[in-house]
Amino acid sequence: MEEACGVAGDHPAKEALIDVSIEAWRFARVFGRLLGKLEVSETPRYANQSRYFLKKIDDGLNACGLRIVTLEGQPYDPGMAVSALNIADFGPNDFLVVDQMVEPVVMGPDGLVRSGTVMLVKAGRP
Repeated sequence: MEEACGVAGDHPAKEALIDVSIEAWRFARVFGRLLGKLEVSETPRYANQSRYFLKKIDDGLNACGLRIVTLEGQPYDPGMAVSALNIADFGPNDFLVVDQMVEPVVMGPDGLVRSGTVMLVKAGRP
């Protein structure tokens, strides 16, 4: 599948695609918050343009066998492919949930390509 995007292994072009995709993911999150501040009549046009942009990014990732994974709202497990920025704020017996993705996880056909970064929040036991 990687050959479909013209690169295999740890090629600089593949790394650049991953970097651009992560930055696009970050931008889309900020842009989504901005859309909430626009007049209702203006929102659909910009939301559609944003969705189209993200679809093109996803298409490029898919051509290389890659995908972006977000874990917001999921119970935190130390085995997750993420670094928790605020893990030191909690005790060992606290039940934690991924509150915010700072950087998404990137997965490939053979597993993890790049780990993510998260902020955690203490939650009640399920």
